[in-house]
Amino acid sequence: MESYVVFVVLFCGVQVTLSELLNFIDGLWSACGGERLIVFTTNYIEKLDPALIRRGRMDKHIELSYCSFMGFKVLANNYLKVENHPMFDTIQRLMEETNMTPTDVAENLMPKSPFDDIDKCLSSLIQALQETKEEAKKKKAEESFRACLVWNQIVLTVLLYII
Repeated sequence: MESYVVFVVLFCGVQVTLSELLNFIDGLWSACGGERLIVFTTNYIEKLDPALIRRGRMDKHIELSYCSFMGFKVLANNYLKVENHPMFDTIQRLMEETNMTPTDVAENLMPKSPFDDIDKCLSSLIQALQETKEEAKKKKAEESFRACLVWNQIVLTVLLYII
């Protein structure tokens, strides 16, 4: 059985039509015999055309969610060998208020030096969660501001048209 590795590189500014992308994908399927596994990733599945993600073209959809508190506890046990800690309540509250991937949680739990203890690693995670929460808050405020600007521009355009 032969195996093939295909790398698709999309450069910023290069536009590919849906038709070209579908032809490329279909070409991969028909290029050789045997089974193939093609992995596609996106952060915005809702923006994809249904023709791209239909059954037969993409048969398995796997959502990689953000880290839950239970997932955090598994990671804390794996990296720090701790099942309970006074800081867990703060971490649980912050995890309910913001989104962080399991990878980011694990990165913050991993001791960076032999001198890093459980408290230091958990404090690092708390700080990262607080920063993520603040960044999300700022992003939401910016998006609301942009939406307001667009709305004001529409209203101004309508008023100018009426006048």
